[in-house]
Amino acid sequence: MADFPIVVGINRTQDGSIAVAVGDTGMYSLQKERITRRKHHWGRLGDLPDRYLPAMPLLKEPVDLVVEGYSSDAEIENLEDYHEELRESLSLKEDARIVQVSHHLSHLYSAFHPSPFEQAAGLVVDNQGSPVRRFTEPFTPPPGASGDLLEVASFYRCTRDGVECLAKQLWHGDWADPAGLGCFYALLTKALWPEGEGNEGKVMGLAPYGDPDALGLPGLDVRGHEVLIPSAWTELFARREEFIYEPGGEPFRRSANLAAAGQRAFENALAALAEWLHARTGLDNLAFAGGTALNCSANGLLIRRGPFREVFVPPSPHDGGTAIGCALYGLEAVLGVRGRWRWRDDFLGPDPDESEIAAAVGSLPDGLVAEQPEDLIAAMVALLEDGRVVGLHQGRSESGPRALGNRSIIGDPRRPDIQDYINYEVKGREWFRPLAPLVLAEHAQRFFDVDRPAPFMQYAADVRPEFRELLPGVTHVDGTARLQTVEPERTPFLHALLTRWYARTGMPVLINTSLNGPGRPLTETPEHSIDTLRTTGMHALVMPPYLIRKTD
Repeated sequence: MADFPIVVGINRTQDGSIAVAVGDTGMYSLQKERITRRKHHWGRLGDLPDRYLPAMPLLKEPVDLVVEGYSSDAEIENLEDYHEELRESLSLKEDARIVQVSHHLSHLYSAFHPSPFEQAAGLVVDNQGSPVRRFTEPFTPPPGASGDLLEVASFYRCTRDGVECLAKQLWHGDWADPAGLGCFYALLTKALWPEGEGNEGKVMGLAPYGDPDALGLPGLDVRGHEVLIPSAWTELFARREEFIYEPGGEPFRRSANLAAAGQRAFENALAALAEWLHARTGLDNLAFAGGTALNCSANGLLIRRGPFREVFVPPSPHDGGTAIGCALYGLEAVLGVRGRWRWRDDFLGPDPDESEIAAAVGSLPDGLVAEQPEDLIAAMVALLEDGRVVGLHQGRSESGPRALGNRSIIGDPRRPDIQDYINYEVKGREWFRPLAPLVLAEHAQRFFDVDRPAPFMQYAADVRPEFRELLPGVTHVDGTARLQTVEPERTPFLHALLTRWYARTGMPVLINTSLNGPGRPLTETPEHSIDTLRTTGMHALVMPPYLIRKTD
């Protein structure tokens, strides 16, 4: 291991995370929430010795460089304490450095540098990033601009030889006077779900049930690369009790109408930013990151109707992915090593320990029983065909918020009642939340209006009309689905499962949703997945080579 540079990237913001770049081709990453079981858990002192070191043995290797990412909160004021913790917890080489990278630049390095592009426009849009005085990239703010202004959108021209920041939208941080696309969607989300964090995906799922014109709200005011929020929206957001989500009746209609108007305003403003950036760069490719890049409905429109020929959204475009950006920034910009790691899959968690799986299976709680079927895939297909909901835990965990086959719940999309069953009995969430389809890549165009692979569930596409009634479990009310295309090289077990399922049923599509219980993040350890089976309505869990069932 000592022959390769080891760079540790640490995200100290929301969705706290760590990443380890091993040489120019290896990458590991883990989010704090997967260990603590608290969604969107912020990075804080104590994470390294208490959370990450026990979970990632690789961190015990000699480290060449540490790169930290901070954002708009005050944690960067505790640098001395953080650095003392780093020196005590890691085996830092004698000449190892500890450096910082500003927030949007870490997003960019997580998206463009591991993308398939040699050159691209870069777009980062989120709620709020680093203040001007903490930027680690060349950027000239407007004359007289305060060093406390926060980046809310950044625009780049990227090549393998370097990145150039073309423009930024800056904001003073006063929520009474919001600006920017990320701030807008954050306020929209809080109007509907005032409690908790990370509910933006609910807004996206609710929007197709509403009428975007019902409330008479205007579009956002886009001026070049800046997005301003009209007073009609800010006045509405101030009426805090009026649009809180309820599951039925008139309150539901009001909530859905607001979600629909907000989603449309967001999509149109994002399209305008893309047009501005395309005109400024003249490039055909776009790398897009930041929390807003999780909006797969908007991404689908950007891909189908936008000015860029190719759009790449990494599977971890949110803050949790910035640890990867920190590590890659360190490798390339600080050490001068040309990275060759690319986003070919999202299975970046720690290497699985077979002894841990065996130990977990050997001490199952009452009510569960394990077996080792001679043909594990055939046993799983039989359960799915019988209408059972089956968890799948295998290999290294996903780094992003979407399950892509290693921490997944699988079901039969042909069953009209399965969406309600999974949403209510397994995940304990709202009835309208859509479930995602897995589809064999070679059959994707037959069932979905797509012209490119979608290995990371980055975008929504139309389910072709003739298949919508045949696939009620994955077809959203607007006729779309957030699909994942499956190829044998990326996900061999999923491909083998789908191939057998297709041979058995004539349908090359299955449901895939994240393996977690109500309010929980994706599972990480065998014990987490077994506990999800035990405490939810999931019927079985496949953890190769084991099949774990409920005895009843």
